Amino acid sequence: MSVTAEDKALNQLQQEQSKLLDKIDELRAIGIGGLVELPQLIVCGTQSSGKSSVLEAISRVRFPAKKNICTRFATEVILRRNPSPKIKIFIEPGPSRKDEQERQNLRSYALGEFANGNDLPALLKRAKERMGITESSDSGFSDDVLKVEISGPGKPELTLVDLPGLYTSTSKAQGPQGIKIVRELTERYMRNSRSIILAVIGARSEYHVQDVLNIAEQFDPSRERTLGIITQLDTLEPDPEVEQAYLQFLKNEDIRLQLG
Repeated sequence: MSVTAEDKALNQLQQEQSKLLDKIDELRAIGIGGLVELPQLIVCGTQSSGKSSVLEAISRVRFPAKKNICTRFATEVILRRNPSPKIKIFIEPGPSRKDEQERQNLRSYALGEFANGNDLPALLKRAKERMGITESSDSGFSDDVLKVEISGPGKPELTLVDLPGLYTSTSKAQGPQGIKIVRELTERYMRNSRSIILAVIGARSEYHVQDVLNIAEQFDPSRERTLGIITQLDTLEPDPEVEQAYLQFLKNEDIRLQLG
């Protein structure tokens, strides 16, 4: 059986880091992350920019996309290599939860362990309901964080954060308060100097209406921990100017990022 370049790259991630990443997650779980900045990969961008595809490509786990629930709150995906596959899900209350009883209620709502990844969409739906996110709610979003620990024999040793997509136009399901919540969530994770920012730019939309790189620059002015990812290039209509513009991005010529 041939080994692909992707498999080789993921296998490199397994060497000498499993214990380190486990310790990092233990520190984050007991609150040390508030005192010491811990490393993580964050996936951010505007809505419908292809963030879910990027997350799936890295994690090898299929998440609900677009209108489904995983875009309504931050999801921390903790991947670990283990002989037995299992999924563990729980909720961490956000800063807006001021009532201590409500916070304890969310923390105690562990969804347990599951071996079948096909159950993930239904489990995420239950978490959304527990957070009280509905179309009739004020924003349609929450600053609570869903923790998803995924173990399996073929998983890379990675910790990723999937953030809700940035947006500017409101609707019944996405109110003006949601714009603020999503922006604050994005900035909160970008502010951590140990976060590697995976800034997703969707070629389906005009680049200049996608401000994820501008937001990232506020917290990473030297552009040393921001990696640009261009998606949906196959959707471009034949247009020399548009193609040339994205070629300049791909060559790191227009906006220069140290990680490319």
